[in-house]
Amino acid sequence: MSETDHDSKESLVRVARAVRTRGLKGEVVAELLTDFPERFEDLDELVAIAPDGKTIVVELENFWTQNGRGILKFVGFDDPDTARIFVGYDFAVPEADRVSLPKDQYYNWELEGCAVRQLNGELVGKVKEILKTAGPDILVISVDNQKEVLVPLAEEIVLKIDTVNKTIVIDPPEGLLEL
Repeated sequence: MSETDHDSKESLVRVARAVRTRGLKGEVVAELLTDFPERFEDLDELVAIAPDGKTIVVELENFWTQNGRGILKFVGFDDPDTARIFVGYDFAVPEADRVSLPKDQYYNWELEGCAVRQLNGELVGKVKEILKTAGPDILVISVDNQKEVLVPLAEEIVLKIDTVNKTIVIDPPEGLLEL
């Protein structure tokens, strides 16, 4: 564990959440929050984020997957009692170290908080979350913090996504925003 806290000015991308300890060697079972579990193979450190938001840098000794979850082993945490501190923690990497996506693909966190406008400039609301479906993903848009509108993330409807300026332009079919 690093003596110094992580630089809180740098944005972090959460890649795992510890749910419990495992075995007698200080391993932690984690829910994977990434579509790229292979990314752990090249990591030496992770930023551990406590439930209260405090961060520490931990050295990753070993990683593997089992039953769809990640097993994390950190240097210096060699038994269940010392590893238990991490239950409830999230683990992250600096945003600069995120896995690059192909053009026109986005992480959910890049879309969340984006202002959604219609082609005529009228504000619809802000993206609250993205729902995964068997078809296209769905933008859940909060309208005036009173109601939610669901808009498919389809090329025919979502015309432009600008993650730098946090804006999305849509051309919804008639009646979609009234559902």
